[in-house]
Amino acid sequence: MSWRWPNEAKLALSLVVNVEEGAEQNLADGDRGPEPVDELGVMLKKPVRNYGNESNYAYGINEGAPRVLNLLQKYGMSATFTAAAVALERAPQVAQRIAADGHEVCAHGHRWAFQLGMDEARERQFIRDASVSIERTTGRRPVGWLSRYLHTGETRRLLVEEGYEYHMDDFSRDEPFMDRTYARPIVVLPYALDTNDMKMWNAPALMPRDWLQYLKDSFDCLYAESAARPRMMSVGVHLRIIGRPGRIVAFEEFLRYAASVRGVWIARRSDIAAHYRSAIG
Repeated sequence: MSWRWPNEAKLALSLVVNVEEGAEQNLADGDRGPEPVDELGVMLKKPVRNYGNESNYAYGINEGAPRVLNLLQKYGMSATFTAAAVALERAPQVAQRIAADGHEVCAHGHRWAFQLGMDEARERQFIRDASVSIERTTGRRPVGWLSRYLHTGETRRLLVEEGYEYHMDDFSRDEPFMDRTYARPIVVLPYALDTNDMKMWNAPALMPRDWLQYLKDSFDCLYAESAARPRMMSVGVHLRIIGRPGRIVAFEEFLRYAASVRGVWIARRSDIAAHYRSAIG
């Protein structure tokens, strides 16, 4: 093992809060159809406004955001908010609170849209639009990027060329690594789907307590492995999902559990990427 986490920490814990509400597909924004994903699994075949689902997303801004932000403040924890830029434009109060509380904003697209199918010029503009917008709403240009899952084979190169420091579109490891393919190396900070609260959105019958136990088991396994090598755990949540009353309590219990264990570095992804880059040279 040639590098370590700061202060001899054993495990780096990355809390990722996705902010997508207001940037999803909507006929009102000129999209071909409404956002197809909601807690009932309804997929409309006709291009009509899905007002019920729009209000489901609005819940994330109105109720979920304060709950999540207050919880992080309560435990003094820093998180990375992966935000679709338009979502923050439309909820400036959320953008201001994220910045004021010292959290990081990572770009999650300009709109919450797939990059797959974009040509290079369009994708580059998509990245630039997100960068400019987030800097305008938060006062700081993002240094990390997370796509809406489906990106292109040119995404990482474009991110390097646009000055990004880290990329999250990877699920291959439980630790950072450096991609030296391009003119300037970029840190890859793998994300995780299994510990993501999206499972409770796609399968609402999944109980928060089951998700909580899975988080604890994942945490314990990675913490044990950290005796031999640096490990990183990602926990991804969404304002409209974890921000529900019956789910936020499970998230709080996990935060309390993680805080009770010595040798855990709970950090923003920008800090994890910077440390890793510095540590390996």
